[in-house]
Parts: sequence; C-alpha cells; structure tokens
Amino acid sequence: MDTVKKKRSLIAIAFLAILGIFGGLQLFNPPLEGKRVTGKIEAPREVISILENSCFNCHSNQQNLSWYDQIAPISWAVNKDVKRAREVLNFSEWEKLSPAEHQGKMYAILNMMQSGKMPLHEYTILHPSAKITAKDVAAIKKYTLSLASAPQSAKPKNPIAEAIATLPAVSHSKFPVSPNGVKYTDDFKNWKVISMSTLFDHSIRVIYGNDIAVKAVEAENFHPWPDGSIVVKSVWKQQEFPDGEIRPGAFVNAQFMVKDSKKYTDTEGWGFAKFSGNDLHPTGKSASFAKESCIACHRQLAEKTGYLFDVPMKVNTQRLIQNLQKK
Repeated sequence: MDTVKKKRSLIAIAFLAILGIFGGLQLFNPPLEGKRVTGKIEAPREVISILENSCFNCHSNQQNLSWYDQIAPISWAVNKDVKRAREVLNFSEWEKLSPAEHQGKMYAILNMMQSGKMPLHEYTILHPSAKITAKDVAAIKKYTLSLASAPQSAKPKNPIAEAIATLPAVSHSKFPVSPNGVKYTDDFKNWKVISMSTLFDHSIRVIYGNDIAVKAVEAENFHPWPDGSIVVKSVWKQQEFPDGEIRPGAFVNAQFMVKDSKKYTDTEGWGFAKFSGNDLHPTGKSASFAKESCIACHRQLAEKTGYLFDVPMKVNTQRLIQNLQKK
C-alpha cells in the first residue's frame, strides 16, 4: 500500500509541476500586436471569401485565432509566423501597393496555391477549414488573369529581334538602381539565352545569362551559383494573332538576379531587382524589399535549382536532383 501511495504522490507532484510550468508560461504570453486596417483588397466576393478563409489569419491585421492559438508556447510560434507573413504580404495594407504590385502579388498567391505550398500543410492540420479546393484555385486564377490583357496587332517579321528593340533605351549614366544596389544594364541584350517561359498572365519571358552564369549552366555548377552570375528575365506581353501564333508584344519589365554571397546574405546570396515600364522604375522602397517579398517564393519553389525559377533548358534536372539528394 505504501508503494501505491508513493507512486500516486509522485504522479500528483509531477502533474502539479507540469500544471505550474504551464501556468507560468502564460505569464510570458504577450498578445499578438494589433494593427489597423488601412486598406482592403478590392476583388470579387468569391475571391475575397477564399482569401479571408485561407490567408487572412496570417497575412492581414484581421486575425480570427482559435483558442489554442493563443496559449503559450503555441502562441509564440503563431505570433512569429503572423509577423513574418505580414512582412511578406498584408491584405490589410493593400493600398500601399501599386497596381503592378497588386498583380504581382496575385500571381505569387496563385503560384503558391497551385503548387500546394500555401496554405501551409502544418497550418491546415490544425485549421482544416482553411484548405483550398480546385474550385478555389480556379477562382483565384480567373481573377488573376483578369488583371492582365493580351493585345493583338500586326505580326512582326522577326519577333525576338523586334521584341528586343522594344526594350527601353537609357544612357549608361542614367541607368536606374534598385534600393538594394542592383543596377540595371542593357548589356544582357547581347548575352546568351539560357531559358524561356510563359505564365498564365499572358506574358513571354526570355532568360539571359552572363558568361559566368552560362558556364555554370554548362557545367551544371549552380547549387550554389558562383558569385558574379547575373541572370536577367525580360518580360513582354503576349501578342496573339488570328492564326493562333503567339509572339512578344509590349515590354513589361526586366528582372535581375545578381549573385553576391557576401553582400546579399539575407536572400540566399542573390540580389533581386525588377525594372518596369518604359521608365524602368525599380521595385521596392527600401533595401530590404527582396527579403520581404522575392526570396519567399524562390525559397519555396526553387531551392533545388539554386533559387532560380526557370531551370536552363539543357540541364539534366533528374540528375541534378539526385546529386542534391546525396548531399
């Protein structure tokens, strides 16, 4: 009997100790920082409903947290994740973004949803109602596509040459510079094309690489890419002709990725920049813009290719992935 009582006493003491520790943790459980809603996304009701259900709990100032999300130590992780999510995308501060940035954010959202990266799997385990369906993705895609148009005009004789000719002409002394120090250059017009792609936004994308990047591609030596590599993605709107042929149309932007592992430590060694429109205005208001937006998608979707979305055409992707898995 004494042994039984002793065991019960130990269990009771352990239970009270755990309860005491748990209660003590609640003393160090600051609430999630509240922020005002300064501007809301304007979209069809169906789209807003999907975003509110699957995205707003993290990517807005309008949290509707479950009771267990507010109990330490779970609340610590929740607060950290929400803070980070707001930095990447905050639907409650939508008015701070330009129309072009609105469009870019929606493309990123669609990419994440189609690839199954968002909402996060660990989030939907605890919040199953936040899961998205194929119907939800279709609605987001339809809305995203509506933000872009596909103009038609007379067919050019040499589409690539004429597309390059549409690139804005800027004197070297007036080349724009991104907030993080990446400078625009038109030298890429003479670089080798290492890949091409298109998206559901009715665009055509040609990816150029400087000599260092091209050599890295040829040797499949791009995990990591060597410092000095520069990859430029030049984007044009599509032109669709009556016979169904699609060619480059108006210039949209030039997206730069410059590899400098010492300078760009917060973004996996890549300096990101985007120069848009005929005035080549750079994206971002501060040097940290890429940390808050660009690298998030590249980490999620392109880690196995050195954080570059469009794997060059001649690369043996299967062998590359096998080599990475051995490391």
